Amino acid sequence: METTVLTNTNTLVIRKDEAASEQIKLDYVAVKSAAMTLRAINHKLRQQIIKLLEENKRMNVTDIYVKLRLEQSVASQHLAILRRADIVETVREGKFIHYALNHQRIASVAKFVVDLVNSNEN
Repeated sequence: METTVLTNTNTLVIRKDEAASEQIKLDYVAVKSAAMTLRAINHKLRQQIIKLLEENKRMNVTDIYVKLRLEQSVASQHLAILRRADIVETVREGKFIHYALNHQRIASVAKFVVDLVNSNEN
């Protein structure tokens, strides 16, 4: 028999049964953050920006919107989403902000997705 305990407004603890010492903790804040990151990556235009940054290593918003033939505001909005999800990093040089991929974050997201998919197969 499964028992569920809500420890606070942000965490759910689930036990397989009352005698089990093993607990599953589900942190709703972490789930929300993971969902935001996956949504940020799961967009065709943002995937094009990620690919472009991978090919060019570092670019400013002007280079990105010219290369992808976008409005500057559209490119900036999508870069802001990627920045909030920590998919891209920024470096300011004078009046320019250069964007580069956060490879460590992308690797951890890729591992998370593989683990999630593999756990569904078991």
